[in-house]
Amino acid sequence: MPIEVGIWKVENDHPKRLHYSAIQSEKKLETLLEKDTSILGEDVLIIGRQVMTEHGKSIDLLGMDREGNLIIYELKKNQTSREVAAQAMDYASWAQTLTYEAVEELYEGKYKEPLEKGFAAQFQEQLPEELNASHRMVIVCAELDYATERIINYLTENYNVPINALYFRYFVENDEEFLARTWLIDPHLPENALVSSKAAKKKEPWNKRDFVVNFEDGTHRSWADAMNFGFIAAGNGKWYSQTLNNLFLGARIFCMIPGKGYVGIGKVVKEAVPAKKAVVLLEEGERRLLDCNLHNSNIGHDADDLEKCEYVVAIEWQKTVPIQKAFWTLGLRSNQNSAFKLRNQYTIDKVEEFFGI
Repeated sequence: MPIEVGIWKVENDHPKRLHYSAIQSEKKLETLLEKDTSILGEDVLIIGRQVMTEHGKSIDLLGMDREGNLIIYELKKNQTSREVAAQAMDYASWAQTLTYEAVEELYEGKYKEPLEKGFAAQFQEQLPEELNASHRMVIVCAELDYATERIINYLTENYNVPINALYFRYFVENDEEFLARTWLIDPHLPENALVSSKAAKKKEPWNKRDFVVNFEDGTHRSWADAMNFGFIAAGNGKWYSQTLNNLFLGARIFCMIPGKGYVGIGKVVKEAVPAKKAVVLLEEGERRLLDCNLHNSNIGHDADDLEKCEYVVAIEWQKTVPIQKAFWTLGLRSNQNSAFKLRNQYTIDKVEEFFGI
């Protein structure tokens, strides 16, 4: 049966029950939920309010969790009707088709800032490379009628449809307002899992050219050398060096010092080779890297061990800065791999802007 929520105010050891009232409007409820998404029971980034679908109907609130999954919220300030579950699923049928770019456009159209920035501010994490891989539905209502409860339980128990109801009560005492809420189904139960969205264009497209390269300045290599002689490197194990093999001739790299920021943009002119075979181009012509006057000659460590040695990629730098001037701002893309595809247009735009490209 529908869940009952009650609040009692205790005065001088005597409980006094507060009687709930109808909230003035669904618009006010939307505003309260947008201002404090913890009312929704989890950390949520609101993507938009009254989001218009291609079917001519609008989703009251569209949210995103920290994994990049979408949440469709249908709000009812009073009691639900049995049609509300079908309404939520109709919205979900549209939301599951949203591409990475479409989700970005919805957020940026409302908040006038990049989604990467809003996501990082909300979750203190960078935006996932894949958005809307899954989705779920939440009906937010003051009263849950028996028919809606039966439908939700039937869909979740028999077909694992990710739909739930958040049941709230609105109370007024003198000039103070209160909200209380609970769930029809525990949202943390595994059977209330997400459903996969259609597998199409959920990742931001890659331009087939740009990569991020993490350059660890320290014991085995020097960023000063990399700037001066035109290269990037990684080593001390196959896990660290093998991703450099993805860098093809003509690829553009955005070089980053982990924990510091972006320090250079350049083009691959020679593919990855062991350090002992690496050749760089100087004004007087080509020269073996290990024969150059290096700040850190330890780049030649384990030279005969193809598992542990450094692997070097020759780079024609377009712009570089020393480590102390590295660029970083909220929402930029990072990754633990030595080299990875840079899909994120926000990162490309911001780093290019910093380097004046």
